[in-house]
Amino acid sequence: MPSVNALYREFKDQGLEVLLIAFRESAGEVRRVARERGYVAPVLLDASGDVAGRLYGVWGPPTVYLVDREGRLVGRAAGPRKWASPAARTFLRELLAARPH
Repeated sequence: MPSVNALYREFKDQGLEVLLIAFRESAGEVRRVARERGYVAPVLLDASGDVAGRLYGVWGPPTVYLVDREGRLVGRAAGPRKWASPAARTFLRELLAARPH
């Protein structure tokens, strides 16, 4: 997750929100892992997996949902991605620059 940490640090002042969701884990384990891995974005806990799995169809990490400023889903990706790539940075810059209607 170093690339996600870097993106969050770089773009949060421009409006990027990153929420990391841990599911089917204990709160203590989630805190330990977040601390060890140096996550900088907020980490939410879905202990039962009901919200992540049943409502959003996330059964295995990592899954990413990209939502625009108006709350519309504009992308979904399962599995690791190269968030440090020029293409990812360009996409995020354009998404963040778009103004609500």
